[in-house]
Amino acid sequence: MPLFAVLAVGADRPGIVAAVTGALAEAGANLDDTSMTILHGHFAIAMVVAGPDGLDVAAALAPVAEKLDLTVDVRPIPDGTPPAPPGDRWTLAVYGADRPGLVAAVTSVVADAGGNVVDLTTRVVGGPERPVYAMQLELALPDSVDGRGLGDRLRAVAADLGVDCTLTPADADVL
Repeated sequence: MPLFAVLAVGADRPGIVAAVTGALAEAGANLDDTSMTILHGHFAIAMVVAGPDGLDVAAALAPVAEKLDLTVDVRPIPDGTPPAPPGDRWTLAVYGADRPGLVAAVTSVVADAGGNVVDLTTRVVGGPERPVYAMQLELALPDSVDGRGLGDRLRAVAADLGVDCTLTPADADVL
């Protein structure tokens, strides 16, 4: 079955997940990997969808996109594309004061080491009097990367940025 990457974004409201996944199921498509979240009042969906030959995913989603005012982008995934980045999984947690360039500085250290960011979530937590920027990353590190050495480099950058970070091996493949 061909695979498609599907991205959809729009103002959050009840029923988006049901409408989008219902339209895909009706068209004969099956959800593979998905990530769905609300970001500042906008709902964002990223999915990998498998479907029968000849399926027009964009056409299947067009009525839902129009009805719910969603922006939808569909791209075919070439045959032979690996399903997941290779490497051991690690979890990186970063907490501290928000500042421009924080995500770029931390992820640059990971990229320079040959690591791949598999998942990244950020939030501002705490009250208005003491906001804290929280960043949680899942990383895939190739065998050639020493996780403990990478942790040392990340802590040095974190100290320069005035934040704390912790890099630990992921214990399990948990959703």
